Amino acid sequence: MTVAELDALAELAERLAVEAGLVIMKWYRADDPGTRAKADASPLTEADLAAHALIQRGLQAATPEIPVLSEEGRHAPAAERAGWQRCWLVDPLDGTKEFLARNDEFTVNIALIEAGRPLLGVVGVPARGEVHVGVVPSGRADTLHVDDGSRTALSPRPCDGEGPVIVFSRSHRGPEHEAIVAMLRQRFPGLGERAAGSALKLVELAAGRADGYPRRGPCMEWDIAAGEAILLAAGGELRAFSGSSLSYNKPDSLLNPDFWAVGDPDGALAEAFRKLQA
Repeated sequence: MTVAELDALAELAERLAVEAGLVIMKWYRADDPGTRAKADASPLTEADLAAHALIQRGLQAATPEIPVLSEEGRHAPAAERAGWQRCWLVDPLDGTKEFLARNDEFTVNIALIEAGRPLLGVVGVPARGEVHVGVVPSGRADTLHVDDGSRTALSPRPCDGEGPVIVFSRSHRGPEHEAIVAMLRQRFPGLGERAAGSALKLVELAAGRADGYPRRGPCMEWDIAAGEAILLAAGGELRAFSGSSLSYNKPDSLLNPDFWAVGDPDGALAEAFRKLQA
């Protein structure tokens, strides 16, 4: 796929993220967001469903040859997905708990996957009027400011080991995470920590506002793929604790393994994470 073709698909995903964000914000401002519970007891809102429908229609209309795997859509069986060379991987509203808490840290995630790896990704932040974009082969990583159409380049910061900052999830901070933090504090006494919602944790690394993100605990492929594309395009790194790259559209499970991510692959925090690899 050429750079021009990828840029056109990134523009498509960006536009759909903006449009889905407008739909989501109507529900965000409503007194009743239409909440219900999914089979696993996690929350689902009318905003999730409306954003999914909009993105699904838009992707299928523009790229009928590329199947869509969305959190809120039909999940094709593994045998069918095994024949997909490319697919769109979508979380139409990542961070429903953040949405319901009214803390603005929910996102729209759209990634294009080829041979199990992200080619491009967009992470829209509707409440902030931002869409973060990453095109991996060309190394393009920037933020669209929806209100005025301006763009800001994304660039991670160097991590020399003097007080690195890690980001973590408000909803998934268990004993395994605390064990990693304790080990990191032995190496970095000035370690800082900051909570961030949904896919914004990876954007924080790409934007140079934090240095690392260790993740212990389950999350789905559509939670991470778009953010990883942005981080990789900006020059960062994301690895499973086994040392391998993450794989998407896996036949056996759509769950991710535990992983770590950094903005500076050559920095002190990346070195510390590699030492924790199994």
